[in-house]
Amino acid sequence: MRQFTACFYFLVTLLFSQSVPAQNNGFANVSGAKSWKTVAELSDDEKVVLDFRTETPRSTEIPYLPAETYPFNAPYTAEELGYRSMEFPHVSRWSHAIADSFGTMTSGGYLNQGVTVGAILHTPEETGIVGHLKVPAGQSFFRMAFYSTSPAEQEGTQFLWILHRTDRENPTKLDSFAYSPALRRVRRLPQPRRGERFPGSAQSFDAVVGRDAWEFTWRFLGSDVLYKTIRFPTTRPIITLANPDGTFFDKASDQLKMMWDDYPFYREDGGVECYVVEAVTKEEWLPNYTASKIIYWLDKHYFYPLRIEEYDQDGELQVVEVRIARQDNPALKDKGYAALMSLYYDVPLDLLTSSVHDSHLVKALYENDKEVDFGTDIKSRDWLMYPIKTQTIVNSTDEFYLRPLLYPNKFPQERTIVVPPDVAARIHAQEQAGYLVFEDDFGVTEVKEP
Repeated sequence: MRQFTACFYFLVTLLFSQSVPAQNNGFANVSGAKSWKTVAELSDDEKVVLDFRTETPRSTEIPYLPAETYPFNAPYTAEELGYRSMEFPHVSRWSHAIADSFGTMTSGGYLNQGVTVGAILHTPEETGIVGHLKVPAGQSFFRMAFYSTSPAEQEGTQFLWILHRTDRENPTKLDSFAYSPALRRVRRLPQPRRGERFPGSAQSFDAVVGRDAWEFTWRFLGSDVLYKTIRFPTTRPIITLANPDGTFFDKASDQLKMMWDDYPFYREDGGVECYVVEAVTKEEWLPNYTASKIIYWLDKHYFYPLRIEEYDQDGELQVVEVRIARQDNPALKDKGYAALMSLYYDVPLDLLTSSVHDSHLVKALYENDKEVDFGTDIKSRDWLMYPIKTQTIVNSTDEFYLRPLLYPNKFPQERTIVVPPDVAARIHAQEQAGYLVFEDDFGVTEVKEP
């Protein structure tokens, strides 16, 4: 059982910070430029495409959905932007294969890494949220099969997730199964608590599969300009990424753009303009949910979530998620952006979890693949459907991603950020060093992996 638990931990770990660049202390840039605006500060031109009603007209067929047909037309309510952002969960809403390179870094400098190869089957005829909304509640619409390739002792461990469309009467969102070569048997796993983080990870189940907009109440907070999401240390100037055909290429880490190179709406100074919206959890839909609210930074054109903040039941910042996206499915145009890199930061625990979806291969998979490649008898499928590789595992702790910026000055009436003194000291030391530093009994020092 201990071995099985370790296998499960590796999967869930797998499935798993914006003003003008300037020297900073890890909390906010100090250029003095104010990049954010409240709703009251928006110009008339900015307001013309927004509908500030907090009560969106409802559908007569499905009362919890908006009346207007998805994907909606301007002016948009905050709720409608919430639905548009649903197009872009951590795992993309189309059939594809990826090599997922993941890692978790603790506050003490312990680094745990691994790689799984994932095959994703999106079963509705239409991709994205259109297909999702057409699936009757209670039926499955998404399957994920993962095969562990690293570390060596976990090779051959397999997992299968079957996702269901939910509503109030059909709350079950996941059926999951695991196969461990050591146990030589398939185990059905209990459904995780959706908002809880996986053991030893800053990532939750909902952060992986995405949240449903109808489970929250939405409103606009204003707008902002992001200049940086995921930040690399000075000790990692190059990252090697994989193409879908198996070839590799190097990219300067300080040249990685938030929406990759071909995003057409960068400002002249390199920033991405975003709407900032707040989603408050509906207790009747998500009782005892860990997050009281979630704040999203959505790019103004495609509504891609570049930054997501989760707040605990006391209203304090708990987890920051930041992303680098790329257009990995050009056939879907603006809806074809995928999360290339994701970084999750649990602020009170000072815990970082990363995920790189490398070698993203768009692959047409069909209904009859469900039982062959995505059936529950995963014990008999002891092979890699797609033997794709990645070189994004880091070599030492000082190559791991920096903690995201926290920006306590932005929307101070809506965002409560409490940073423990020891975490604040490590953040400050990180910014001075240019890479992660950690704390031991003798103060703040650098700890390297053996």
